[in-house]
Order: sequence, then structure tokens, then C-alpha cells
Amino acid sequence: MEKASPDCPYPGCFFCVMKEGNPSKRRSSILKFFRELPSQDDDGQVLPISGLWNTAMAHPNDPEFIELGIFECMSALIWKGLKNRRWLSHDQNIYIPYYAAHIIGSYTMNMEEFAESAVHSGVIPPLVELLRGRLTWVEQRVAVRALGHLATYASTFPSVASHGEILELSIQLAMSSLEIVYSHFYQFVDRRLSYHCDLLTRGMGGVEMESRKAEEWASQLQCWSLQLINCFAFKSEFLSTICKPEFLVKLPGMWGGLVNETSPAGIGLLRTICHHKLGRGPVASCPGIIEALCNIACSSDDWQYMAIDCLLWLLQDPSTCHKVIDKAVPALVDLAEISTLGDHKKLGDSIVNVLQECTQSQGTGRNSVSSRTKDQIEEIVNSRHRLKWEKNMPKEDLHIKQAAALVVKLEGNSLFSAGNISGAASKYSEALALCPMRSKKERVVLYSNRAQCHLLLQQPLAAISDATRALCIHNPVNRHAKSLWRRAQAYDMIGLAKESLLDAILFINECSQSTDPDLSLRQNKVPDYAERLVKKQMRAAWLFRDAAVKHGGVHCDGDGGDIYGQETDDSEWETASESDMGNDDQGNGDWKNEDERNDHYDKASIKGMVPSGCVKHGYNVQLMEDDEP
Repeated sequence: MEKASPDCPYPGCFFCVMKEGNPSKRRSSILKFFRELPSQDDDGQVLPISGLWNTAMAHPNDPEFIELGIFECMSALIWKGLKNRRWLSHDQNIYIPYYAAHIIGSYTMNMEEFAESAVHSGVIPPLVELLRGRLTWVEQRVAVRALGHLATYASTFPSVASHGEILELSIQLAMSSLEIVYSHFYQFVDRRLSYHCDLLTRGMGGVEMESRKAEEWASQLQCWSLQLINCFAFKSEFLSTICKPEFLVKLPGMWGGLVNETSPAGIGLLRTICHHKLGRGPVASCPGIIEALCNIACSSDDWQYMAIDCLLWLLQDPSTCHKVIDKAVPALVDLAEISTLGDHKKLGDSIVNVLQECTQSQGTGRNSVSSRTKDQIEEIVNSRHRLKWEKNMPKEDLHIKQAAALVVKLEGNSLFSAGNISGAASKYSEALALCPMRSKKERVVLYSNRAQCHLLLQQPLAAISDATRALCIHNPVNRHAKSLWRRAQAYDMIGLAKESLLDAILFINECSQSTDPDLSLRQNKVPDYAERLVKKQMRAAWLFRDAAVKHGGVHCDGDGGDIYGQETDDSEWETASESDMGNDDQGNGDWKNEDERNDHYDKASIKGMVPSGCVKHGYNVQLMEDDEP
């Protein structure tokens, strides 16, 4: 290898080699460096490895180092760390297996030909050793990431699958990863390994930063394990291993917090499983999963469509339909008027068609549909018939119906103001029966107002149903602020912390963009009532909560304070302006199709609003302040 520069203390320095101006000599020196590095015991080896890590992260599609043998070098370094503990503990070599596995993962995440080269270079066996936990959870994290990338490609998946233990290890890691990180790092500050702290914060953070990053890394450890399992789940021969009740029942709760918003999490894996007939049976038979799927289907996060897909596939399968229909129908009926959800077009039509097929295919006896379920399906089918009927009505008649609905709604508002909550709810129901189906803005308000009545009557399930219907009708979907807030409160009443948290965060985001004086920002702060609810739900949905409870780290007592009283929703009753009637009358507005825009919320704003770990570190967001929602 070329000599180091006069100012460099390391013979054969990699960084000096990289400065070589002659391309041929440079490549020759790099090739020699990769071949000789694993056999050397010099100090300072972690420096070039960390440099290679930075290069791999910045330029993962550059083939130069792949052609020169970086995978063989990284594989040999991992083996060396596993077999030679004296070398591993010397100088800063403890970092090298982590960086080596990370480099393998970075260079294989985009390019299939790089993944093939990695497999041929023998990277899988040492990665499997790290996955087993031969070192620590930090190395497990990057090992499962790298193996997940290798399992993604058709040409390299068989090599991953040939190591039968990988799937079992990934399942165990997905279930135990949060507890592992909590008990081995988060819980005891004084026992933290110094190199873990340095890796998490790159040497620029204190205990608070270490804890926040630990939550993020634990979330990634779980999500990347699920991603690896998901690659196996596409192959039916592995479903029997995956579809164990003790694993399936935990999947809906594996959501990764707010720091892994691009991951499909547990619901994504369930969707893959439900795509197979062999997978639908175990899912339908697993207690609690259908209820969890219904909750996610009616939530406002980006996994909503995945839960809807699962429910529809289960209903379309004759062998599972009778097991899930009575539980799934109430949620799907609330979603029947949704139009576009992400890339899903006319999703509501698909839901209605599947529900109709279910009632027609179900027989009598054990597999028959309950009368309540039949009534709910009939209700939504009749709504579709009503919509078709209204299309043929003269516009004058539709205006009369809309005006009548407005009068009844105002009567409901008066009853509500007088304290007659039950009477107001009845009036809103009457107005909904009168209001034309295409008058979506007015119907959003009616459902939302009735949801508030249900809240005050301590009927959270009914409030969730009405708020969900309002959010589905609203354009864009899931973006009606008051319905989000009311559903957040209702979810809180029945203990669904994650769902309540997501709605509360979206409510805050909508307020920040609203022109409604009741909702708009004042002094750029979060309303007190919204901040209290977010704090409470961040505690309840904290990533490490179950692990902390198990290890005695937190108390399970509820938070004090009443968040349902007048303080939370004393705004003037929302009304849709009479001018909306004129807007609805225009040819291609709400009368025909909602605007087919992507309804995904601004996740960057959510991450900025609620950073990972903020609950344990005094969530003190000051984005807005308002006396009324």
C-alpha cells in the first residue's frame, strides 16, 4: 500500500490512499487495503471503517468498493470480532462489527446486484451470528436491517431462507426487542455501555439524548425485524411458522411509535398474511385481532388502508367470513362513504360491494349473519340507493330537502345550548335523514355535532362512529379538525391511547392551518386541553411502557384531571353556511366526486411536534394556544 502522508500517524492510511490522484494506483491500493485489513491488529482501525460507513450511507449505489472487495472485508471483520474477544476489546475495535454490518446493509438496500455480490461474499453467516445476539442488541439492529435488505430480492431471498433460524430469530426479536433495549440500556443509566452511548449520539449528547435515540433505535429494531418477517410471509410455506397465536395477537400493537412513520409495522405484516388463504384462517381465529383491525381501519393514520384490506379479504373468504362479519361490519359501515384513501380509489364502493356479497352468501345456522349485522348492511345499501334516487330528483326538490335539514339542525343546536343533549342528538339524526347525500359539507357537520352529543352522554362508541363518518365524508379525508378532536376524546374514554394520540396530533396540525377563528392559532401555542391529552396519551402509548411496567419502571395509575368537561369543547356550535348549498349545486363539486388528492398527513410536522421520547423528557411544545377547539 502507498505510504501515508508525512503528517499522518498511521502507516498505509486509508484516507491517504483515497487522496491518490492516479485512479489505477488508487484502486490497487484500496483492493490491497480491503484484503489486508482483517488480518491486521494495528490501532486506529475503526477510523477507516467509520469513514467507509459514512461513504456507504452517502453513496449506497456506488459500485467501486463492491468491486474491490468491501463485502469480503466486512464479513471477515465481523467474524474476527465474534471469535477474537481480545482484539474486540482492544482500542476502539468494539465499534467495528457494528459499522461492518451497517455498511453491508447500506450497500444492499437499493441494488440487487450488490446484494448478490454480498451473498456470494459470505455475509449471511456472520450476520446470523449477530442476529442471535452474540454481541449486543446494537449489532442485532444492523444485522436484521442488512438481512432484511438481502431478503427483499428474489435472487437473494433463497440464500437468506436457507438459514432456517433467521425467521424464528426475527419473530423472537420482534416480540422482545423493546424489552431488550429497555432492560439493557434505557432502564439503568449507570450501566450503559459507553460505546452504545457514543453510537447513539455520535458523542454529542447527554443522558436525555441517549434515551431518546434508544427509543428510536428500539423502534427500528422491531420494525426492521417485521420487515424481514414480511419477506418470508410472501411465501406460503413459511406461514405456519409465522402464524402462531402468541405472535399474531401482538402484531396490531407493533406500530413503532412516531419515529418510523414509513414502516408498515405489524399491520403491514398482517396484511401480507391475510393476502394468503393459509394466513386468513389463523388471523380470523386469533382473539382480539379483528377488534384491533377495526380500530386501525377507523383511525387516521397511514396504515388505515392496510387494516381495511385485511377486513375485506377476511370477509370475501367463505372460510373466514362467518367468523369476522359481526365484528367487522360496524367499522366498515362507518367507512362506506370514504372515496379515495391514498392510492385506493372508490374504496367506499368496494366496501359496500363486499358487504352486499357477504349477506347474499351467508346461509342459515352456525354461519348465518346476525339480524343486527344485516340491518347495518341494509342501512348502508339503502344509502347508496338513496344517492342514486337523488341524482334523478329536480334540483328544486333537493334544495327544499337541504333547507329542511338546515332548519332541523338549528333546532338541534338550540336544544344543545339549552342542555337537552339527547334531544339535540335526535334532531341531528332527523336532519341527516333529510339532508341530501351529496351535501357533504352539511353532513360532516351533522355527524360531528352528533358525535359531541354522544360524548357528553358518555357513549364513546357512538361518538367514534359518527366522528369517523364525518372524517370519511370530509374533503380531504381525515382532516376535519373538530371531528378529530371529538374522536380523540372518545378513544381516550375507552382506553385506546394510540388512536387518541394520532387524532389529537392531527387536530393540532389542522388547527395550525385553519382559517376558522374557533380553531386558528393564537400566539403560536398548543391549546392547553390538547397538550394535556397528547401528554397523557404519549405516556400511555410510550414505546417502552409494557417493558417498563414489567420491570417496575412506571406506575399504571391514570392521570388526574377532567378532559371531557366544558373546557374541552365549549366552542360555538359548528354550522355549515347556507352558502354551501350554492356550492353543492355546482356541476363537478361534492355532488359527483371528492377531490382525489392524497390524504396522507404531513408527517414531518408530526415528528417535529412530538419527537421520540418527548413524554419521558417533559414534552413542552409551544406551537399554539387557543381557548376553544
